[in-house]
Amino acid sequence: MRLINCSTLQLEDFIGRDIPAYAILSHTWGRAEVSFAELNSAAASTKSKDGYKKITFTCEQAIEDNLQYAWVDTCCIDKSSSAELSEAINSMFQWYQRSTVCYAYLSDVTLEEFQTEFVRSRWFTRSWTLQELLAPDHVTFFDQSWKRLGTKIKHAAWISQFTRIDEEALSGYGDDYSFDLVCAARRMSWASHREASRVEDAAYALLGIFYINMPLLCSEGSMAFIRLQEEIFKRSGDQSLLAWGIDSLEVDEENAIGVPIDVAENCDGHYTVYYNSLMASSPKEFGNCYDLDYGIITASPFILISGGL
Repeated sequence: MRLINCSTLQLEDFIGRDIPAYAILSHTWGRAEVSFAELNSAAASTKSKDGYKKITFTCEQAIEDNLQYAWVDTCCIDKSSSAELSEAINSMFQWYQRSTVCYAYLSDVTLEEFQTEFVRSRWFTRSWTLQELLAPDHVTFFDQSWKRLGTKIKHAAWISQFTRIDEEALSGYGDDYSFDLVCAARRMSWASHREASRVEDAAYALLGIFYINMPLLCSEGSMAFIRLQEEIFKRSGDQSLLAWGIDSLEVDEENAIGVPIDVAENCDGHYTVYYNSLMASSPKEFGNCYDLDYGIITASPFILISGGL
C-alpha cells in the first residue's frame, strides 16, 4: 500500500502488517485531479490544481487528528500499471475499512445550505462512494470550504432515509457486523441509483460489499456485472439475486444481457421489458429490492456450474 507522508507530501510504500494508521479521502473526481506521476514531480502546475488542494487539506486534517499518513485515490495508485490498478480495486474496500478516519469531501455542499444540499450531493450518486460510505467505521463530512458537516454515525438515520441503505449498515459496522446479514438483492439496491463513468465500474465498485475478489478485464462493459453475480452465487448461493426486476417499471436496456422475449404495458402507461437472461445486467434492476430479506434456506441451494445454475 502506498501512503502520503503528511509532513513531506512524499509517497511511501508499506507492505503487510507494517502499514501505519492513516486517514483516507473520499470525494468525487473533478477535471483537475493530481495523478501518481504528477505528485512525484511536485511541479508548480501540479500545485495549482484543485486536486492538489484536496491532498493538502487531507494531510493537514490528518496531522490535526494525530495521524502521520493519508491515502488519496487519485495519486496513491499508479494507474499506468494494469496489475497495480487491478490489485488496488480489489483491495479498495479493505483500505477504506482499515482507515482510522475517512474524510468525505462534498464539493457541492455548503454549511449554510446543508439541510437541502446534503441530500442532493453528487457524492451520494456515484458508484465508488458507496463502499467509501460503508467500509470505514468513522466518516466525517466536509463541505466545499472544508467546514465540518458532522459524521456518518450522527447522520445515519437521515442518510438511511434518503438512500434506503439499512441504518445498521451505516451505524452498526464493527467486528460483529457483516454485510452477509443482508441478502444480496437488498445490497444491490443500495447501488441501484448510483452511476459510474464506465459501465464495468458499477460492478467493480461492489466487490468489497460482497466480499468478492475477481480479476478486471479491459472494456468488458456489463459482462463485469454478470461475472460479479456468478462469483456471488459461487460464494453464497444467495437466491435473492434472482429477484432482480421485481415490480420494476424499467430495464437497463442499453446494457442488458440477453434477448427481449416479452413486453408488458403497466397500468400507468410504462412498459416492462422481459429478457431471457437469468441475471440482471446492472444494479439498477434491483431498485425495488430495498426491503427484501432472506427467504427460507432450501435443502438444495443453487450451485453455479459451467453449464449454468
